[in-house]
Amino acid sequence: MQNFQVRTDLALEATESVRKNEAGRLSGIDIEEYDAMEDVHISKVVILSKNAAKSMGKPMGTYITLEAPDLQESDEDYHREISKELAKQLRGVLPDINEEKSVLVVGLGNRDVTADSLGPCTVDNVYVTRHIIKEYGRQAYHVSKIHQISALVPGVMAKTGMETSEIIKGVIKETKPDIVIVIDALAARSTKRLNRTIQITDTGIHPGSGVGNHRNALTKESLGVPVIAIGIPMVVDAGTIVTDALEKLSREHADGKSSLDYFRNSADTQLHNMYVTAKNIDETSKRLSFTLSEAINIALDMEQEE
Repeated sequence: MQNFQVRTDLALEATESVRKNEAGRLSGIDIEEYDAMEDVHISKVVILSKNAAKSMGKPMGTYITLEAPDLQESDEDYHREISKELAKQLRGVLPDINEEKSVLVVGLGNRDVTADSLGPCTVDNVYVTRHIIKEYGRQAYHVSKIHQISALVPGVMAKTGMETSEIIKGVIKETKPDIVIVIDALAARSTKRLNRTIQITDTGIHPGSGVGNHRNALTKESLGVPVIAIGIPMVVDAGTIVTDALEKLSREHADGKSSLDYFRNSADTQLHNMYVTAKNIDETSKRLSFTLSEAINIALDMEQEE
């Protein structure tokens, strides 16, 4: 029999799973939670030890999660406030960001697959400056300090025939950035976090891991520069939806538990290899990509008021 394993890219959900399975014991993990705004909750999970990293299934490092139930709504003022808060959190993990840096922003994913287009769409609206600074200097922007920002959409291996990491390493070798920021669509454990949660981490990213399509890691160790990853869960494993429904049934009816046990131990992987997204994902992806790009632009603006 093959046990059903729920996939998630969110450290917050991995923490909840560890709490549930290990009776709340979270040795080597530091958690801080607070409300940044009304209905906007910030969770900061810091994995401090190798044992904790193993139990969490996540690398050691800092994971900041912003949960906003209204993130799917089309309120521009609300999204602007989210972008500002996200920029504040992003500046907190970017190394030495008050000094002039060369920053490479990478949009991971497939532009032609709507639920996977968050990265490319975000990069479309990032304010790039490197080419102008190289040609005319910072005087072209009439500022005393400015980051050299460049952007890249490496595509997917099915289209390029190359690993994403190979493309990014080549660009890093030529342009020598100080920091890499990668944006990618993630997979969540819970439908309530779909398109409503933003995660920032200083541990880098494993592209495609949330949907079981593992590619080479994009980390400081593999690329040679600090890698900050930003992601929003855009898909949920179909199996988790069935599991949630059966768990609810098992609480309400005695027959539900046997159905839940059967499903969890089922060797039939047809349903477990399916992923679900929202019906308005095209509109949602576009809106959220603007929110992320604005946050990145604010975070990298050296002339902003502190």
